[in-house]
Amino acid sequence: MLSFLAAALFAVCPYNVFAGEDRALGLRTVCIDPGHGGKDPGCISSDKKTFESRVNLDIAKRVSALIKDACPEVKVILTRSTDTFVTLAGRADIANRGNADLFLSIHVNSVPSAPSANGYSVHILGQSSKKDRDLFAYNMDVCRRENSVIKLEDDYSTTYQSFDPSDPESFIFFNLMQNSHLEQSLLFAQDIEKAMNGGVIRNSRGVWQDPFLVLWKTSMPSALVEVGFMSNSKDLAVLRSETGRASIAKEIYNAFLVFKKRYDESIGNSAASVPEPARSAKVSETVNEVKAPAGYGIQVLASSKTMKNDDPYFKGYKPVIVKKGSLNKYIICVSESIDEARSSFSKLREHFSGSFLVEISDGEVKPLR
Repeated sequence: MLSFLAAALFAVCPYNVFAGEDRALGLRTVCIDPGHGGKDPGCISSDKKTFESRVNLDIAKRVSALIKDACPEVKVILTRSTDTFVTLAGRADIANRGNADLFLSIHVNSVPSAPSANGYSVHILGQSSKKDRDLFAYNMDVCRRENSVIKLEDDYSTTYQSFDPSDPESFIFFNLMQNSHLEQSLLFAQDIEKAMNGGVIRNSRGVWQDPFLVLWKTSMPSALVEVGFMSNSKDLAVLRSETGRASIAKEIYNAFLVFKKRYDESIGNSAASVPEPARSAKVSETVNEVKAPAGYGIQVLASSKTMKNDDPYFKGYKPVIVKKGSLNKYIICVSESIDEARSSFSKLREHFSGSFLVEISDGEVKPLR
């Protein structure tokens, strides 16, 4: 495990930690990852006519074209532009070496044993949020399916430092990789969820933190979207339709525009020209809805789903819930003293994998370094 952790900590920042000067100009590079490809077709429709890898690639190319047309100053990198196999680590390397400011992986979901399951979901790196519920088992199954592609790679145990996609213990260190980008990843995921809300794939399954390996080594804000279910007849009809795929691409593009505008303004580039989303009513800016008491605490979860404060996930602790748009942040052990919060964190960090210290001020939650 120690070798896994050491390699993981190194892998997160080999390329663009010092790219500050370029980033001062705003969001200039986005990496879009069409999941699967080549010898890894991903999920396949029951009639064997539709392959996830091809749907992912088609949508990714459409998003790329929309961004290039509307934002010529933005460089768009595709991890693959044909039906070829790219390793999961290779996808992250492409994004890192290209100094991407944002990474998005596009996928299609499938649960053949439950054909009624439908809708889209957005995921960022983290611990699955409902460990003692059926949904946790479902999320872990999705993660194992998406992660299991590593076993198609040569010498995968060396490349991924003995990571085993079927072993939950392998997920313990995942959050360490992306904590520095967690806030932006959450905002981007929320932008996507809002942009797709009410679109051609009707049902939103929300925003989740889950241990997807493709997000592990990316050193920038990153999200993975499951755009629909191959195993659901209605979703499949949309995915097979050129109009449907074009609509999904437009929704993802709209989310990108919202994120880019916020990103550019956050670094003082308020003069940046960003086109308005085509469905601006569906892609509104994030606003604070709940004021939390000022102080310091431990953020243990962020999700678009509302959980009761006596949920078993919180292990008896009563969280302060800070709502920002449709995103809920759950914070325990809130104190006016930063030393007290640090003491609680040192005792509880092993019990809440991926948790981190935060400061709550004026209803805003900011990670502490």
